[in-house]
Amino acid sequence: MRRFVEESAAALCIAALLFASGCGNGDNQQQASVSGDATAPTTEKVTLQMTSVFPSSLELLGDSALKFAENVKRVSGGTLEIRVFEPGALVPGLEAIPAVSKGSVQTAWSSPGFFAGTDMAFSFFSTVPFGANAPEFLAWLYYGGGLELSDEMFGEHNVKAIPCSMIPPEASGWFRQEIKSLDDLRGIKMRFFGLGARVMDKLGVSTQLLAPGDIFQSLQLGTIDATEFSMPSSDESFGFYQVAKYYYFPGWHQPSSLGDVFINMDVWNGLSDHHKAVIEITCGDMIRDMLARGEATQAPAMRRMRDQHGVNIMYWPPEFLEAYEKAWNEVVEEESKNNANFRKVYASFSKFREEFKLWGDNGYLKR
Repeated sequence: MRRFVEESAAALCIAALLFASGCGNGDNQQQASVSGDATAPTTEKVTLQMTSVFPSSLELLGDSALKFAENVKRVSGGTLEIRVFEPGALVPGLEAIPAVSKGSVQTAWSSPGFFAGTDMAFSFFSTVPFGANAPEFLAWLYYGGGLELSDEMFGEHNVKAIPCSMIPPEASGWFRQEIKSLDDLRGIKMRFFGLGARVMDKLGVSTQLLAPGDIFQSLQLGTIDATEFSMPSSDESFGFYQVAKYYYFPGWHQPSSLGDVFINMDVWNGLSDHHKAVIEITCGDMIRDMLARGEATQAPAMRRMRDQHGVNIMYWPPEFLEAYEKAWNEVVEEESKNNANFRKVYASFSKFREEFKLWGDNGYLKR
């Protein structure tokens, strides 16, 4: 009991430090703030501009950027403010990370997969087809070498990438018509994200990456025939059910998805240790919040779309999932031959998964 009290007091002390309220009396707080200690709370106010790839009206993926900014301000005691800008207000959504790299934007709320045009290997830090669920993905990232690889690759582009959001499995697509055979996929024009797009290309789908805010109009106008985007609650926000009625699961291409706060390295290096800690710790809490909220809100969204809007909830038959996985293995083999970074990151990811398997296969009830 005594140990519990001591540990609780220490935790409260750390929280108090982050809120710039100190541990002890007011004199101690003042001494800490002027002592020159790099870990002391910062009193000088810093304001950063952050562009988002997701509109703030978007459930979970978009509105969480605003929540992150609010929490940073609160935890920093008002000394660090992040101003969130809608996609296109500073730069187009798909140019957010390159803009951070060049220094034309200070920070961005996005996903590593949107930087895959620079190097396909960046997709691994976002999501992997037939890959890890959220706990296993985080285990690889933080304790299996994933974050070190991310730091190395983004560092080469003058970017500090901090994991700051994570969501449960996504749906795998909205279609206007039921897909009854693999042949029905051929020739379909479909918006698709990340490594999963390479899989669909192999099955005859014509994929393209669109910024989130451009998807609905493209689907409505017939520029694309189908789309995948995110989870039911986020897809509901965009109203895809108004155009397509066949909603396919499971999210084989995104069994869990990670998003980051991307900060120009010069900006990051100019922050105090206190403000760096505020961002990192707040991001850790955002991952907790988004996973919990993500799991809590999907079933209600699915029910609304099914019961009120006539959406057909579909689950891919085994032959489709087998075809997707076969195509994914071909993508891995081909890309590994041509891309050293892809080969390096995949080796780390797959090695961790193989070692994790003894626990993963035995530690959980089979659903």
